[in-house]
Amino acid sequence: MTTILPSVSSTASTPQGVHSPMGLSGSESSSPRSQASTALHTPFGPESSNGDDTELLSVSWNQDYGCFSAGTNHGFRIYNCDPFKETFKRDFKNGGFGIVEMLFRCNILALVGGGENPQYPPNKVMIWDDHQSRCIGELAFRSEVRAVKLRRDRIVVVLEHKIYVYNFSDLELLKQIETLANPRGLCVLSHQQNTSVLACPGLHRGQVRIEHFGLKMTKFINAHDSNIACFTLTNDGLLLATASTKGTLIRIFNTMDGTRLQEVRRGVDRADIYSIALSPSIQWLAVSSDKGTVHVFGLRVRVVGEDSATHTNAAQAPLVTHQNSSSSLDALIAPNTGANPSSSLSFMKGVLPKYFSSEWSFAQFHLREDTRFLVAFGAQNSVIVVGMDGSFYRCTFDAVNGGEMLQQEYFRFLKSDSKHKGG
Repeated sequence: MTTILPSVSSTASTPQGVHSPMGLSGSESSSPRSQASTALHTPFGPESSNGDDTELLSVSWNQDYGCFSAGTNHGFRIYNCDPFKETFKRDFKNGGFGIVEMLFRCNILALVGGGENPQYPPNKVMIWDDHQSRCIGELAFRSEVRAVKLRRDRIVVVLEHKIYVYNFSDLELLKQIETLANPRGLCVLSHQQNTSVLACPGLHRGQVRIEHFGLKMTKFINAHDSNIACFTLTNDGLLLATASTKGTLIRIFNTMDGTRLQEVRRGVDRADIYSIALSPSIQWLAVSSDKGTVHVFGLRVRVVGEDSATHTNAAQAPLVTHQNSSSSLDALIAPNTGANPSSSLSFMKGVLPKYFSSEWSFAQFHLREDTRFLVAFGAQNSVIVVGMDGSFYRCTFDAVNGGEMLQQEYFRFLKSDSKHKGG
C-alpha cells in the first residue's frame, strides 16, 4: 500500500520543462487523493570516475526501443541504439539503481535504488529530471518496487502483489490492481496515444489481465497452464504475446476478446524466457531465453488495413490507413505461408505429440547461455540484443530464407562484474 509522506511543498512537483518533441505538461495543483509524496530533493552528490568495480544491475529499453538504460551500483547510463553510442552517464560515489525507466527520449526518468548499497530505499520511486539534475517527486510504498512503467500520461508502479496506476501530471492515484505473486514485476503498457492498455498477471496461474482504460474494460486471458514468465503488447495494445515458466510455447492473443490467434514453439526443453519482442509491422516476433539462442518467428496475425497500407505507394497512402485503434480492430489470421518451418510429420497432427505440428523459429542467433539478454527489433529486418554482461549486438536475418542471423555489430558498453543472470 502507498504511504503518505510529508511534503516540503504544498503544491505537487510535476514533470515540467520536459525537453522532448512529445512534451509532457500538467497541472501544478495537488490532488487530495494523491498518495504520493512530492518533496523536492537535492542532487545525488558529486560524480565519481568509473572504476573497475562497476556492477550492472539492470538494463531496460525505452518505449520505442531506440535507446536503453543501464543501472549500475553507482549510477546510471543511457545508450542510443542506432548508431550505437553512450548518450550520457551519471556516476556517483555511493548508491546503486535497480530500475532506470526512461520516457521515450525526454529528460524524465523513474529511478529505484538497487544493489548492495542502493541510492534510495528499494520501496521508493524517484522521478528524476535530468535537465534539473534533481528529483522532482517520489512515490513510497510498504514493500519493494518490482518494476516501473511510464507513458506520457501515466506512471505505473508494480509491487509483488499489487499494481498502482498514477496520473503523470499530478501523481494522483487512479487505480489499484491486485495480482498473483509477481516477483518479476511483469507489466506492460501500450504507447500509442489513441489507446491506453495495460497487461499484468491476473489472480490465477497462467492468467493475464488486460485493462483497456479508454474503453473502461477489463479482460482476463487464460494464456497458459503454468505461471506466466514473460509477455509483451503491440504499441497499440491490441495484441498480446505470452510465454509461461515452461518456456516452450509463445502464444499471441487478441486483447479485445481474448482469442488466441497463433502459437509458435521455441523448443521442447524447459527454458526461462527473458524477453519477447514484436516488430512494429507485427510481421515478426523475437524471443530470448537462458538457452542462449534468440529465435525469430514469422507472424500470421494481420489487422484490417495493414496489407493495403503496406503495399500502397506514398501517393495513395492517405487514402488507406493502418487501422490500429480499439474501435476498428478486426484481427485476422493469415493463411500459413510457411514462414516458420514445421515438422515433416505435421500432416499427422492429432496422432503424434503436439510438437510435431508446431511452428518452429524462422531465424536464430546464438549467444552465451549464462547471460540474460533482452531483444528488440531494429530497422530493416534487424534484431538488437543487450546483455547483462554489458554487451550489445545488432544482427540481421534473411526475411525470405531465414536461418542463422548475421552479426553486424558488437559493442561492449560496460565491463560489468555483475552476475550474468541478474537484472
